[in-house]
Amino acid sequence: MQVVETPVKLDSQVPAGRLQDKWDTYKDYVKLVSPANKRKRTILVVGTGLAGGSAAATLAGLGYNVKSFCIQDSARRAHSIAAQGGINAAKNYPNDGDTIWRLFYDTIKGGDYRSREANVYRLAQVSNNIIDQAVAQGVPFAREYGGLLDNRSFGGAQVSRTFYARGQTGQQLLLGAYQAMSQQIEEGNIEMKARREMLDLVVIDGRARGIITRNLVTGVIERHLGDAVLLCTGGYGNVYYLSTNAKNSNVTAAWRCFKRGAYFANPCYTQIHPTCIPVSGEYQSKLTLMSESLRNDGRVWVPNDSNDTRPPSQIPENERDYYLERRYPSFGNLVPRDVASRAAKKECDDGRGVGETKLAVYLDFADAIKRLGKQAVEDRYGNLFEMYERITGENPYKVPMRIFPAVHYTMGGLWVDYELQSTIPGLFVLGEANFSDHGANRLGASALMQGLADGYFVIPYTLGGFLAGVPMNDDVTTDHEAFAATEQEALERINRLLSIKGDKTVTEFHRELGQIMWDHVGMARNRKGLEEACKSIAALREEYWQNVRVPGVNETFNKNLEFAARVADFLELGELMARDALHREESSGGHFREEYQTPEGEALRNDEDFAYVAAWEYTGDHANPTLHKEELEFEYVKPTTRSYK
Repeated sequence: MQVVETPVKLDSQVPAGRLQDKWDTYKDYVKLVSPANKRKRTILVVGTGLAGGSAAATLAGLGYNVKSFCIQDSARRAHSIAAQGGINAAKNYPNDGDTIWRLFYDTIKGGDYRSREANVYRLAQVSNNIIDQAVAQGVPFAREYGGLLDNRSFGGAQVSRTFYARGQTGQQLLLGAYQAMSQQIEEGNIEMKARREMLDLVVIDGRARGIITRNLVTGVIERHLGDAVLLCTGGYGNVYYLSTNAKNSNVTAAWRCFKRGAYFANPCYTQIHPTCIPVSGEYQSKLTLMSESLRNDGRVWVPNDSNDTRPPSQIPENERDYYLERRYPSFGNLVPRDVASRAAKKECDDGRGVGETKLAVYLDFADAIKRLGKQAVEDRYGNLFEMYERITGENPYKVPMRIFPAVHYTMGGLWVDYELQSTIPGLFVLGEANFSDHGANRLGASALMQGLADGYFVIPYTLGGFLAGVPMNDDVTTDHEAFAATEQEALERINRLLSIKGDKTVTEFHRELGQIMWDHVGMARNRKGLEEACKSIAALREEYWQNVRVPGVNETFNKNLEFAARVADFLELGELMARDALHREESSGGHFREEYQTPEGEALRNDEDFAYVAAWEYTGDHANPTLHKEELEFEYVKPTTRSYK
């Protein structure tokens, strides 16, 4: 497949100086906006998860006028609420040797050396501030006997740096941000727009100036003007149909921005989480995550004999293979997610999977219960065990959990520089919606860290630096021709979907797309499969616009219409993901090309040819996108073969 490249150099805007000093130097010299002028600026924040909620609350508290847009009926229902296991920070409360540098290094290494050093170090620097902020908000982190906040281990680290609130950490952190938002709403600094979906970005004179939204209850199309747009809309894992994401999670806002000129970076970098409840049938519309924290005390195993169908309690120790402990003695069950996922897939491919489908492995807590006692295990994981039993009907205190990898997080997203600004001036992208600090694989408990770092501690500085350099009080209003034209395009797209009146439902198309993506752009990829995926998705997309059936009308609450527009964008995104995976002829992190692996089956990077961020530029609906490269320079960390043995 042809890849159109350009020699244009992407400027990451990373400050000069020592790595440890870059963020402080930036803050020392960035331009500021006076309190009086902040009141004259309107910021549009799309999304109310951890990134959007924290950004909206912080910017409003600084004096900006903020409009916050929520796709749900309440900001409390953002998908961040589903995060379970914890949030990383380098507090070193256990006194086990953790430092900011170690958190930085583990994150770079965990991402398989495919992320920007300066951004990752900044993330590690501000991690401690996040914990202080959350505690001040009343987030009920677990505490140890002496009263200090407790920590537990997560994959990819040999220290305990993960702060947690049982298995509800995302929910509790989101409530903290929501309370801060609610205060600003009460004070009149945030105008809350619930049940609104962003349909498009309005660009005027090369700068992001507004958005077009649809009221999901009435169908009314609305125009919103701002001095800057902050996109905080999460990831695109639902392109696979089955994922751990909420069904409302989608790529539409980011994809509209891509089509307006924002580059899309590393779209093929998707994370397969190793600890999910296995698929049980075609009736399912999503999958359920079981927190990675369970791997602290649960041991992963399969029977030695692929023909062994006895209940797990009847299989003696000497006939079990604790394969993660065997293959990775240094990290054992706490290897990073991409490593654990591929290892589980290999065991199942070799015929040693368990359960009716043979697409599962055991996560066993018998040893932990014997060592710690049932009450201690219940105190740590009780709500997770309860959730598992409700879904499967099996009691994990008595029988091992059955788990299998599932699509969870996306490391790819819109390209941003050090200031979190996209290639469209005035469009800033926070949290999972940007191509992030996680490289080719995210370590567990780092998503919450990045979302809150971006919202609470990064964007208040970088946005001010941008706004200080653009004029105030221009004569642009929502009557501008760019608003009218963008709104008309959004309406035409809606009307086109409603007018097709085909024979297949949106769900049928989405399920077909998801199967193509899982088979060919999933845990393991190869050239033949990726080329087939590109052709199959293109054909499916053409059929979609000729044969999809979208009942109802626009001028009302219409979930079919909502999902139809989102699946249309997923079809285009899926093709770009396959194209990106095809051009990257190496294995790195969550991107595993079968042609590029070590004799032991581990990922084999090609630093000479692929140590860059792949940023794709939209050139037309039926034209090949253009590839731009941001070369990654490793001045402080030497890329080595990633080993957890």
